[in-house]
Amino acid sequence: MKTVEFILYVSDQVRSTKFYGKLLDLTPTLNVPGMTEFHLSKTVKLGLMPESGISNILCPTMPHPKIANGIPRCEIYLKVTNPADYLERGIQLGAKNISEFQTRDWGDTVGYIADLDGHIIAFAKTTINSKL
Repeated sequence: MKTVEFILYVSDQVRSTKFYGKLLDLTPTLNVPGMTEFHLSKTVKLGLMPESGISNILCPTMPHPKIANGIPRCEIYLKVTNPADYLERGIQLGAKNISEFQTRDWGDTVGYIADLDGHIIAFAKTTINSKL
């Protein structure tokens, strides 16, 4: 694989682009109607696609993504040097605080928020005894 891209289906592309840009302190590398992309690293991208756009591909074989809006089905797990700052920034931007920043049984110190559409984002740092 040359590049890995994770795409979140969002209800409002403009609103989500502003949220993720400020949350991650990144400028989109692509921002056109129907798709926004942020480079998280040299080989990993985060994409934002409107639910209304992807529904043209998925429906009627799959349910419309808006039906699952707010229902957590996966998480984005980001290891960063200052996860508490990201967690607080997310909450200030309108994310829902899911779980406070704490050491987990797998060894990482992690906090969880839900973005504006209910996607779960974990901000973590590796501890000495981490199993990840």
